[in-house]
Amino acid sequence: MDPLFPEDAVSQHQVLARKWRPRKFASLVGQEHVVKALRHGLKTGRIHHAYLLTGTRGVGKTTIARILAKALNCEQVERDDPDPCGLCSSCLQIDRGRYVDYLELDAASHRGVEEMAQLLENAIYAPTLGRWKVYVIDEVHMLSNHAFNAMLKTLEEPPGHVVFVLATTDPQKVPVTVLSRCLQLSLRNMSPQAIAEHLSTVLHEEQIAYESDAINQIAKSAAGSMRDALSLLDQAISHGAGAVRSAEVLAMLGAIDRDKVALIMDALLDANPRQLCALAEEVCALGIDAAAVLQALAQLVQDL
Repeated sequence: MDPLFPEDAVSQHQVLARKWRPRKFASLVGQEHVVKALRHGLKTGRIHHAYLLTGTRGVGKTTIARILAKALNCEQVERDDPDPCGLCSSCLQIDRGRYVDYLELDAASHRGVEEMAQLLENAIYAPTLGRWKVYVIDEVHMLSNHAFNAMLKTLEEPPGHVVFVLATTDPQKVPVTVLSRCLQLSLRNMSPQAIAEHLSTVLHEEQIAYESDAINQIAKSAAGSMRDALSLLDQAISHGAGAVRSAEVLAMLGAIDRDKVALIMDALLDANPRQLCALAEEVCALGIDAAAVLQALAQLVQDL
């Protein structure tokens, strides 16, 4: 092992998307309507046997599933405050993926009827440690038709101690017979403002210097995904040698700065082809994608 990188330091480092993954309902960003529904169910004891979480990548489907599993099995949770404590043995083991009554299954790599039949056979047995067995099936639309058919009976009449949480980015591919047996919760894409605010909080806690314009650019490029935003933020910190600055972020994203867009717009309004050609050459020399320039121009027109 290189002495500059001791083994304990390497093992402790986490990318921001993992380090800042919410572990309680209170720390979730941008999905208040889903949190409200789940909190109400936990407070009143109206636990549905199957939930279907839908939404694009990086908006918190598996994160919400994990928090729900902790809330159902937390040793310290109270009816008035259904947030998991995050400190008891059950919460810690679920976070580490070692809880025997919690299973995450990726349907993209376990899509056959054999895997589904094995899961359902184990579901009939009572929980070993907690109050509930929670099965999370990610990208559930990838299951085969036979696997879906094998699920139907269990989804219709599940054991009283089992909760299924199905997550998908493409609910149109989930059979109607499965949809009708689930409580569907649709997660929204996060607004650039909400993403930018959260990134500012992260950088403040991490004690990393940043420029507001750089954060706003990352938030827009994330296209509604908090996970993508945090991954881009990690890249920006590396590009900026420990700081997040607009120039490095624009270069990293292959984006064009607003001043250059304004100059292009001025040249268009002045009907100045020579100036437009000069600006086009500058943009090409910077390696900026032409489609990104057109998108920035369209955004400027829309803002105006």
